[in-house]
Amino acid sequence: MSANTKIVITGGPGTGKTSVIDFLKENGHQCLLEISRQVTLEAREQGIEQLFLTDGLLFSNKLLEGRIQQHKASEALTGTVFFDRGIPDVPAYMNYAGDTYPSYFKEACDTYRYDKVFLLPPWEAIYTSDNERYENFEQAQEIHIHLKKMYEDCGYSLVEVPVGSVEERAKFVLSHL
Repeated sequence: MSANTKIVITGGPGTGKTSVIDFLKENGHQCLLEISRQVTLEAREQGIEQLFLTDGLLFSNKLLEGRIQQHKASEALTGTVFFDRGIPDVPAYMNYAGDTYPSYFKEACDTYRYDKVFLLPPWEAIYTSDNERYENFEQAQEIHIHLKKMYEDCGYSLVEVPVGSVEERAKFVLSHL
C-alpha cells in the first residue's frame, strides 16, 4: 500500500496547470512534472518535428509509458505527490483527436489510480500558443470536455479550480485535499 496521496492537476492546454505545479514545487511540495514537452523535444532531436502529428499512437504510447513510470516512481515517496497531468489525459487527448487506441490505455487508467483530481478550466485571458502547444483556444475548450469525460468515465469526482492568481489557485488545491 502506498504511503502517499496522489493528486492530479489537469486541464486543457494553457489553463495554468504547470504554473500551479511550479508554485507548489517552489513551496516545498513534491511534484512530478508534465512529460509531453520532453517527449516532443526528444522526437525533434531525432528529426521528427511534431511527433504528435506524425505518429499519434507512438506519441501517446510514449506519454503513457512515461506517466506509468511517474506513477510507479511516486510509490517511493511519502506524503502528498502532485502530478502535472495523469494517465487518463492520454486517452482523453486521443478521443479528442478521433484516434482509436488499444485497450491497454484504458486498462492503465484502471490500474494506476490517483486519490484526487483537480481540473483547471479553459481561461482565455491566460491562453497562449507556442511551439509545443499548437491548439487554438476553441480546441483547448474541446480538449477540456474530453478530459472531464475521461476522468469521470474512470470513476473520478473532479474538483474544478476557479480562475485566479497562481497563488490563489494553489491555495485552493491545498485547501481541498
